[in-house]
Amino acid sequence: MRRIALFSALLLALAGCGRGEGEPAATTSNADATATTEEPGFPVAISAANGEITIDQRPERIVSLAPSATEVLFAIGAGHQVVAVDEFSDYPADAPTTDLSGFEPNVEAVVAFEPDLVVVSDDLNDIVAALTAVQVPVIHHPAAVTLDDTYAQIEQLGAATGNLAEAASLVASMRSQIQELATSVPDQGAPLTYYHELDGFYYTVTSETFIGEIYGLAGLENIADQADGSETLYPQLSAEYIIDANPDLIFLADATCCGESPETVAARPGWDQITAVGAGDVVVLDEDVASRWGPRVVDFLRFVVAAIEERSLAGS
Repeated sequence: MRRIALFSALLLALAGCGRGEGEPAATTSNADATATTEEPGFPVAISAANGEITIDQRPERIVSLAPSATEVLFAIGAGHQVVAVDEFSDYPADAPTTDLSGFEPNVEAVVAFEPDLVVVSDDLNDIVAALTAVQVPVIHHPAAVTLDDTYAQIEQLGAATGNLAEAASLVASMRSQIQELATSVPDQGAPLTYYHELDGFYYTVTSETFIGEIYGLAGLENIADQADGSETLYPQLSAEYIIDANPDLIFLADATCCGESPETVAARPGWDQITAVGAGDVVVLDEDVASRWGPRVVDFLRFVVAAIEERSLAGS
């Protein structure tokens, strides 16, 4: 069981599949890591998790080993500069997906694509040092902890790829859409509570994660915040705790990976007592949208708001 949980933690940090026992690769905010230039000219200096990286000229052969970074690169107009992405970078559809691994990155396999920039979300197999040793610039962007981290990473990749204006426009659009969605949430009186399920072992998120921040913007309260172990970002709850907490909404981020559904949840012993189960408010999430910290966090919030609106209409 522990091996499965540890593997799930890597899925969250690297593949954006949102399941895990521990914290993602980085648990400290990197929102202050910004480019040191405001113009798309080169050279550009980037202060990332692996220190200050200087990119001498506009990269034209980018390799991404992180699904969230892949989504950002295409969203800011750098898609035509990307020559290869890892096996889990399945969005957008025209991303050049390969068999490159983010879990066990191989420097020789990456270098074979002759990259002039590599982006990673975790430093497994010492890939950052290995690429640096062969003089390939690499940007280490750990899993975002806050939305500000997401915005900072987008702006950094914009500067690093010569698409700073597009990145700034994307961030402004995301901020505007998120604010509009947050203010559109129907008034529920007392705040609704929720449980976000990462896997069948009851791993979840606290409000200190970017996932929890999204739910907070929708006015929801997280049952995990007061649980034992909530000092970690991704605690494991017990079935008894979840039943006693009686959440108003349950969000499943483990339908595709683990076969969970409103029906399997309802069949769990004692779970039929939970308000969310009895009212049919067990919601299946798109696991990638709900775990990747790129531009589609807006879609995640939109889905959460829609679930609240549907619950409100059903109760009216």
